[in-house]
Amino acid sequence: MKVALIGCGFFAINHLHAWSDIAGVEVVALCDSNPQRLSEVAKDFAIAEVYDNAEALFAAGGFDIVDIATTVESHRALVEMAARHSVHVICQKPFATNMKDARAMVAAVEQSGKTLMVHENFRWQSAVRTAVDELRNGAIGTPFFGRVSFRSGYDVFSGQPYLAEGERFIIEDLGIHILDISRALFGDVLRMSATTRRINPQIKGEDVATMLLDHEGGVTSVVDCSYATKREPETFPQSLLEIDGERGTIRLDAGYRLTIQRDGDSEARDVAPPVLPWAERPWHNIQESVLLIQQHFIDCIRNGQQPENSGYDNLQTLSLVEAAYLSASEQRTVDLSEI
Repeated sequence: MKVALIGCGFFAINHLHAWSDIAGVEVVALCDSNPQRLSEVAKDFAIAEVYDNAEALFAAGGFDIVDIATTVESHRALVEMAARHSVHVICQKPFATNMKDARAMVAAVEQSGKTLMVHENFRWQSAVRTAVDELRNGAIGTPFFGRVSFRSGYDVFSGQPYLAEGERFIIEDLGIHILDISRALFGDVLRMSATTRRINPQIKGEDVATMLLDHEGGVTSVVDCSYATKREPETFPQSLLEIDGERGTIRLDAGYRLTIQRDGDSEARDVAPPVLPWAERPWHNIQESVLLIQQHFIDCIRNGQQPENSGYDNLQTLSLVEAAYLSASEQRTVDLSEI
């Protein structure tokens, strides 16, 4: 399968490395509006076909999949362009700036008959995935409570300075991942409430958020995110989990230690992810998840299946982001039917 990548920024490099590790996949074209960045990345990955605008890329064709790794404001136009040219689409999160756009994008690709997946990769981190699989396989029986936590003081702005400029920050950029993990564990949500704070005076958006979710299956979960937490050792970029079930508990603690306690017994495992040849600590868990989610996407196309992170599925995660901001601004519980 031949891939064209749009967007050669900070995180897109992980996409390119991951594609190179997947058998039967080749990146044949790059597109970016920054000529210097485009030239550098094309040289680093030995990609000959380069374009400075998406219209020219799609007009030239010659690829089966477009990987959209641009900022959210450009997503709708690019996804709809891909649908018109009948190619499969994988698109970085956040998928859209609003629910109207997101629904239109999902509908456009569906009408084209191609596969759409949102690059919502945190649930594909191997440590998180182990906990998800254990829960789905009934390791602690029916769950009734969960907590998904990401608390850090890591400087994410040095590599992605635009994050400091948006009126929305931690829920839209990071919380969307943590909310999606909660959905992967406990299913869709009926209602939620949220509070937000801005601790760092140098940014425009919120850098702390706490959310309470009531899931359709009866689970209550707490999702908490912070980029203002100062502690040692620094746990970035680990997501920590606590899950209570009728038979016991599952915990994913700092240092990638998974503990399952059930029926009076306790089992502890080291579920630390590998450091891939092109990866580096502490990003290696996220970098591995990029490979895993992109492999899943290719497997689904080859097998004629819908990805776990399909466009339809991601509408549910995106609706949680919108509900969280609404709840925080109006200081009330939001029913997801409002979104």
